[in-house]
Amino acid sequence: MLQVTSLRPLRSLRSLRSLRRLVVAASAACAAVVASSAGGPVTAYASGTAGAVTPVVADVTSLASLAPPPVREEDRVSGDHLTVTVRHAGGRADGTFELYCHPGGGSHPDVGSACRAVDRNTRWGRDAFAPAPDGGVCTMRYGGPATAHVTGRWAGRPVDATYDRSNGCRIERWDRLVPLLPDLRPAAR
Repeated sequence: MLQVTSLRPLRSLRSLRSLRRLVVAASAACAAVVASSAGGPVTAYASGTAGAVTPVVADVTSLASLAPPPVREEDRVSGDHLTVTVRHAGGRADGTFELYCHPGGGSHPDVGSACRAVDRNTRWGRDAFAPAPDGGVCTMRYGGPATAHVTGRWAGRPVDATYDRSNGCRIERWDRLVPLLPDLRPAAR
C-alpha cells in the first residue's frame, strides 16, 4: 500500500491532465520505493504534461512490513536437519533417524526421497509440518498405533511436530510426508 503524504497533487484533479500527472507521479514514486531499500519517506519527481514537475512524497515504512525478514545468523547454516523418531510402526520403521538435506545425508533409510518429500510439501508462507486444521471434517478411520516426532530445522525455521494415524485427516497428513515417515498404507490387492 502506497501512502501519499503530500496532498499537493491531489488538490487539482479538475481535469484529465491533472489526473494524468498524478498517475505519472505515483508511478515514479512506486519506482522510487522499489529502488529504496531503507524505510522512511521517499520523494519522487515526475514530469507531467507541458513539462510540469510534480513532487510526490511516499512513506515506505508500511512497505517494509511486506518484505521478508532479514536473514539471521542461525538461518545461514547450510543444509536442513531433521530428527525423526517413529514408534509403534513395527519392524525396521521404528527408531530414531537423522536426516540432512541440501546436501543429503544421515541415518534415514531413504535420504534422497525423504528430502524430496519435505521439499514437495514446502511452500512460501506455509508450514510443511503444520498440524491438521482444527474443525475440519475427518473420517473416523483408524490407521494404527504408529506415532512420529520430527524435530530440527527446515528452511531456516525450527521444527517440532508430532504425528499419529488416529483419524483420516491425521493419516493424510502422515502420508503426505512418506518416505520421511514410514509408508504404512495398506498394500494394494
